[in-house]
Amino acid sequence: MAAQFSLAYLTIPGIDPVEQIKIARDAGYDYVSLRTIPMGLCDEPQARLEKSPELFRMIRQTLRDCQMKLLDIELVQIREDLPPDFRRSFEKGAELGATQVLSSVWTKDRSFAVDRYGTVCEQAAQYGLTVNLEFPVLSSLTTLKEAAALQDQVKASNLKILMDMLYVHWAKVTPEEIRALDPERFGLIHLCDCPKNLKNMDEAQIVHVVREGRAYCGEGEIDLKGLLKALPPSPCSIELPNIRRIAELGAAGHAARCLETAKALFEDIGV
Repeated sequence: MAAQFSLAYLTIPGIDPVEQIKIARDAGYDYVSLRTIPMGLCDEPQARLEKSPELFRMIRQTLRDCQMKLLDIELVQIREDLPPDFRRSFEKGAELGATQVLSSVWTKDRSFAVDRYGTVCEQAAQYGLTVNLEFPVLSSLTTLKEAAALQDQVKASNLKILMDMLYVHWAKVTPEEIRALDPERFGLIHLCDCPKNLKNMDEAQIVHVVREGRAYCGEGEIDLKGLLKALPPSPCSIELPNIRRIAELGAAGHAARCLETAKALFEDIGV
């Protein structure tokens, strides 16, 4: 089966969901990944579908008109200051066809994280959704080992590990470490590359790369071929924000270039 690709929100941030779907369609993506649980960032569109029936209707109609599928919704943050009930967001995402939810841990209280994930996974299961746990470098859970340990503690069959290639690279995960784990542990893949020659970055520089400066596949320093060969087949959501490339190519041009380089990578791998 050929690799399948989704256009993540962060690749062209600030674009409203309807326009994102159209850009994904025009570029040739198989799916789109929407941020319907906002993170409260500056200029972030508020696509709270449970609070906006008209936006929900527009997104559903645009998906139909463009013959596009919704892969996942984001982002469930595990934090003490956020309410524990995500069922309305999950319900609306599932009604649009989503099968996946993205999440990450932002509390140092591991017992709280385990308990909250148990609740979130139970809620997601009611709507046929899989919860994908990622380990961002600046979050409270930053390694594959920690993600697997939390997965073991939660014991939810619909909790998978999301492998974002940038964070996998920074955590120094090797193909051998991936192969040592049960393939059933893994969920979605976030695809991008890491710019070369990044040394001794401070937090501000890390944030810049994460949100504004990722590299096209094959143009950075990540061992994408080795890592992807070690992972079980899964849809790849291309999460590749780069403000310089967007300024040069426009949002649509950048999204298209992301997909072009990703397909070239998989062709080289033989998928």
